[in-house]
Amino acid sequence: MALDPKTLPATAAEYAGRDPRDILALAIREYGRDLAISFSGAEDIVLVDMATKIGGSFRVFSLDTGRLHPETYQFLEKVREHYRIPVEAFFPQPEAVEKLVREKGLFSFYRDGHKECCGIRKVEPLVRALRPLKAWVTGQRRDQSPGTRAEVPVVQLDSTFGSPERPLVKFNPLANWSSKQVWAYIREHEVPYNALHERGFFSIGCEPCTRPINPGQHEREGRWWWEEETLKECGLHAGNVPPPRAG
Repeated sequence: MALDPKTLPATAAEYAGRDPRDILALAIREYGRDLAISFSGAEDIVLVDMATKIGGSFRVFSLDTGRLHPETYQFLEKVREHYRIPVEAFFPQPEAVEKLVREKGLFSFYRDGHKECCGIRKVEPLVRALRPLKAWVTGQRRDQSPGTRAEVPVVQLDSTFGSPERPLVKFNPLANWSSKQVWAYIREHEVPYNALHERGFFSIGCEPCTRPINPGQHEREGRWWWEEETLKECGLHAGNVPPPRAG
């Protein structure tokens, strides 16, 4: 079974106010092994925990950029062991990384912006991860990035990585949740989490592009802090970024 791409807006409206577990159960029921949870952070581990309790078939994948914190690698292994599930790791193409580092060094993103490096280390591996799938699940929340995620629906047609010939459905079960709700779930259900969260890290990506935030700062201020505050997307959710205004 699979949802009809033409009726996704109606499905999104029907499930807009539903509990994330209902949305995730719909995804698992409709897609099974053709569905994967994209896993890296606190929101994603909540989804993995919910999915294992719902039961049924699904996959979990993670993008290993080669520049993650040691604590993140430890977290990934802890999740694998805690839930006894395989976490499929996708790595960047060595030749592309070697060319970038050879020509621009290890920290070109501080000078040129993060898009090129993220394209090589995250976006291209994601394309390969999504290639065999019909749907994927993300931990996006509307309040994560007001400039890019404020309108994220609970289910949508992925126009960035899908195509008319190969439609790809994207589920965002936590779209309506806040960070406080995510952490309340983690504490209540004793869900494993990245040790960096105890040191002031909220939104955790690659080590050179992530830093702790101070009280009162928005969680995305710890990512790519040298760039425009409101449009912080690495390319995995590029469809969220609004087109530039004419004139």
